[in-house]
Amino acid sequence: MLDHIFTEAIAALRDGLEGAMLEPQLAEERLLVDVLAGDLTWQTSYSLPGEGEPPRVRADLTLEWSTWSQAAYRSWRLGEPLVEPTRVGLELVVRLQRLAAAADPDQIISSLVPMPWWGTALDLERTGPRLETTLDSDLGEPEHAIEIGWEGGFGLDEALLSDPSRLDGRFADIGGWIAATLVRLADLRLVFLPPDAEDSDGD
Repeated sequence: MLDHIFTEAIAALRDGLEGAMLEPQLAEERLLVDVLAGDLTWQTSYSLPGEGEPPRVRADLTLEWSTWSQAAYRSWRLGEPLVEPTRVGLELVVRLQRLAAAADPDQIISSLVPMPWWGTALDLERTGPRLETTLDSDLGEPEHAIEIGWEGGFGLDEALLSDPSRLDGRFADIGGWIAATLVRLADLRLVFLPPDAEDSDGD
């Protein structure tokens, strides 16, 4: 069952990102269902406009609606008391890619825009960093990337369950923070490899 509150959370997050003038990577958007556990997961990616393909900087976001939260929400809809707030999990990964040389993690982390304090509304803890080196089949010029992640989520109390439109306020500034972070990372004095040839030919 795709609960209405989860689709409202997806819409609110999407509005917050696009309101910050970020560009969706539609090929990366997917809705997944764990047929054994019943968890629902929505994944999407956003980048700065005009970045080429693939973009130099990208934000990957995942919302998770667990079976437990689905059951608690359905019970509340049937008139039972909400003992504990239901919860939507949130994972955010900021990725800097198309690098000609391996990035310095200290430089990347020190360049991040400080995360606003959202209190109990949104609880995120930083993870990583993760370094990546990729070679093509000819073992030619390597391409490097670095990822910084955050994991956490937000609770849905009865006020939010009764009025899902209030989710818009919860995501009002997260899109702006992600956009500011991507801009700052894109402005670092790093050497980037050119975008894919077919994308460059179309410019």
